[in-house]
Amino acid sequence: MVDRNLIREFSISDEDLDAAFAEVMPEVDADAEGEENDWVLDDVYASVSCAYDVNQIIDGVILSVDGEEVLVDIGFKSEGVVHIDEWSEEEEAPKAGDKVQVLLEEVEDEFGLTMLSKRKADRIREWEKVIATHAEGDVVSGTVVRKIKGGLLINIGVNVFLPASQVDIRRPSDIANYIGRTIECVILKIDEARRNIVVSRRKLIEEKREKLKQDLLSKIEEGQIVKGIVKNIADFGAFVDLGGIDGLLHITDMSWGRINHPTEIVKIDDEIEVMILSVDRDKEKIALGLKQKSPSPWELVESKYPVGTKVIGHVVNVMSYGAFVKLEDGIEGLVHISEMSWTKRINHPSELVNIGDEVEVVVLGVNKDKQEISLGMKQTQSNPWDEVTKKYPEGAQVKGTVRNLTNYGAFIELEEGVDGLLHVSDMSWTRKISHASEVMKKGDEIECLVISVDEERKRIALGLKQLASDPWETDIPQKYQPGAIVQGIVTKITNFGVFVELEEELEGLLHISELADHKVENPEDIVKVGEALDVKILRVDTDDRKIGLSRKLEEPIEEEAASGEGGEAGTAAAPRKELMGGTGGDAPLFTMPSESSEAPAEESVVEETPAEEDAAVEEEAAIEEEAAIEEEAAVEEEAAIEEEAEEKTE
Repeated sequence: MVDRNLIREFSISDEDLDAAFAEVMPEVDADAEGEENDWVLDDVYASVSCAYDVNQIIDGVILSVDGEEVLVDIGFKSEGVVHIDEWSEEEEAPKAGDKVQVLLEEVEDEFGLTMLSKRKADRIREWEKVIATHAEGDVVSGTVVRKIKGGLLINIGVNVFLPASQVDIRRPSDIANYIGRTIECVILKIDEARRNIVVSRRKLIEEKREKLKQDLLSKIEEGQIVKGIVKNIADFGAFVDLGGIDGLLHITDMSWGRINHPTEIVKIDDEIEVMILSVDRDKEKIALGLKQKSPSPWELVESKYPVGTKVIGHVVNVMSYGAFVKLEDGIEGLVHISEMSWTKRINHPSELVNIGDEVEVVVLGVNKDKQEISLGMKQTQSNPWDEVTKKYPEGAQVKGTVRNLTNYGAFIELEEGVDGLLHVSDMSWTRKISHASEVMKKGDEIECLVISVDEERKRIALGLKQLASDPWETDIPQKYQPGAIVQGIVTKITNFGVFVELEEELEGLLHISELADHKVENPEDIVKVGEALDVKILRVDTDDRKIGLSRKLEEPIEEEAASGEGGEAGTAAAPRKELMGGTGGDAPLFTMPSESSEAPAEESVVEETPAEEDAAVEEEAAIEEEAAIEEEAAVEEEAAIEEEAEEKTE
């Protein structure tokens, strides 16, 4: 039906309206009723509206602008309304009489209005224009509009999608930084049905870089100086874009000096000049150098730091085996732990130096080819062993502290770094000592006598017993005269006899043949350890420091006791049978008397029973075993002393 109220609103009379319709409408019966005329008008409007389809772009004329609404006549039975926001700021403001293209969205909504859209009409025309002028693979330029899920929107006339993975060769940390920038991309895909276009900036960059890379590889040579931009930094170095291809600037080629991380030298996006060190065209790899632009400080190192030169440096690194000292940028030397102190026993260099410390060192050696310098800290001070002979001459009485105990002796610290060895054999004149701990303990302060000094081997021999006179030369021979009867305690029983303690630290040997008047097979059948015995002194041997004993108290001694040097016998010297034992070494102690040389030869021979012969053999074997043990201990002692010396120097 015709909306008569709308016609009246515009103050158009029925006569004027009928006259206008008469010009464009077919003739109708003048006598027809008014309802019939209304039907004809509706037919006319219907025929006009049928000429337009929904979602079709239509040309229209702006009738008026009322606030935020723009009234547009599209030749339809009712005008359409377009919101004023659909005109962009760059366009002129709409005014009556302007022509405009709009999209017919809906013929009549529930309010009888025709729904139009200028913005959608513009987009459709832009899309059709882009489709007509571009195809997949074309390069386009546009402005990044905004960030959306998964990528960016770029306006190239219409909004197209740039996935985040296609923004750059290396995905940026925040793609939002591209908003507002004008960038070039290549069209990957066009979906006309969905009116969607996907573009890639990465592919375009890769194509350009490939061309630049091939051009660069054909021209580049080792030794050239080129410019590049730092694109990425790792712990081992930096990647520099040379224009089409990246080269690796390793951390060791950044500086002649020590650096801990590449960021100390370069930063991302820095433009730097580097030298081409090597080119692998097959693998497309380029090695770059920064320090090679300047001469190596090692070229003049031998003349600048000759052996023996004292230099001030700074500790830059501390390891378990030593400390690295920086002499200047690019030149470092190693102070080995053994070259840090003459006297201190160092377990780790950090006990003396730390990173950043300023130290004075002496150049010990230079290897230009290996770029190594050996340095010493202790050489800046005097060596205390150079004056040890003056400070500790032989025969001098010294004081020291027990630093270490072993089974062969004790190490006595005379001063810091200077030790002497007090052997177990030099601890007592009379006592047989198995371990130094029997006499002293760590930390004890004792007095000793210097026996010998070996500066070359850095050894000092000390003695404790030498502080007193040797009792074997005076007291013992006087106190224990042959034939004297004394009391002692059984301390040890062996298969060849019994050891008897006569006084503290003094023992004598009661041979198995002297245990009883009859033959003894097993000494334990006769005596027990700890038992007190009355024994007779047979002989005192001061050379071997041994005392021979006997339980045959009533039998006379057939030969007078002799001194350490042999002494004088009551009769002329005669062959003697050897007896073993005592607390000293392994030399024979006694010889049994025989008849004088004047007696007949057949009477001068003392016959031995088989039991006595067996005892002598067993005794000899025991003495040899003891000698082997002492020899082994001496070898261990020598090895330990050498090890001690090595610890001081290593």
